[in-house]
Amino acid sequence: MKQVVQLLLLFLLVNLLSSCASKNILEGSGIPSVVIKNSSIMKLQSEELKNINPAKRKPIIAIYGNSFKDHTGQRKSNGQFALFSTAITQAPEAFLIRALKHAADGEFFQVVERVGLDSLTKERQLIRSTRETFDEESKVKPLLLAGLLIQGGVLSYDVNVKSGGTGARALGIGSSKEYREDLITISLRLVSVSTGEVLIEVLTTKNILSVGLSQDIFRFLDESTRLIEVEGGVSANESTSIALQKAIEDSVLEVIKIGIEKKYWVYKDE
Repeated sequence: MKQVVQLLLLFLLVNLLSSCASKNILEGSGIPSVVIKNSSIMKLQSEELKNINPAKRKPIIAIYGNSFKDHTGQRKSNGQFALFSTAITQAPEAFLIRALKHAADGEFFQVVERVGLDSLTKERQLIRSTRETFDEESKVKPLLLAGLLIQGGVLSYDVNVKSGGTGARALGIGSSKEYREDLITISLRLVSVSTGEVLIEVLTTKNILSVGLSQDIFRFLDESTRLIEVEGGVSANESTSIALQKAIEDSVLEVIKIGIEKKYWVYKDE
């Protein structure tokens, strides 16, 4: 009976350590709380980009589907078997369009649709042909012409750039903590449609963190060879998509600031 009580106490102790670890491991790990809480990413990750001053005259900007994509050609890292899914999303232009559209709460850039341009032009042709058939006046407005293009892509996804950990054991009770850091790099170019000149070029990197904490108890029940071993742990991994979104938003913010310095656009309050 005494051994059963010891077993239960040890099991409860490990569970207590694991539950505390699930909260404490994330504090100081550098992983954003939006990732920890599994929150929605409907809002911009960069508050500075969201709250930046609006443009006095919103530039019309376009992003084509093949102008911003994954150029790494890498697959997800795995030490045991091959994975055929890519390291990042295959639609990074969605995050770029979102960052441009929601900059200054949608009051900085005027973003035009070019990713689904084929569907858009076909639908407009159907509208025109239908109205002509029924002798109706066409009310289809002309497409906005963009004066600027955004190009670039994800240049690299470096796995296990930095890793390490600490651990200790005393009287059969041990604890260890491990971390790993990956790195994603993106490039962004602002191109003039009229001249083809690259007006602004920025390069942004963002680290992706993974942290793990584990505890274990290794104890002999009595003087015999009977022993008990109990393990518990928790880990947290930063979302690659959110890290990519944050890197893109930082790049857009840098483009805006450089454009202000070069007088390509001005803030509304100026």
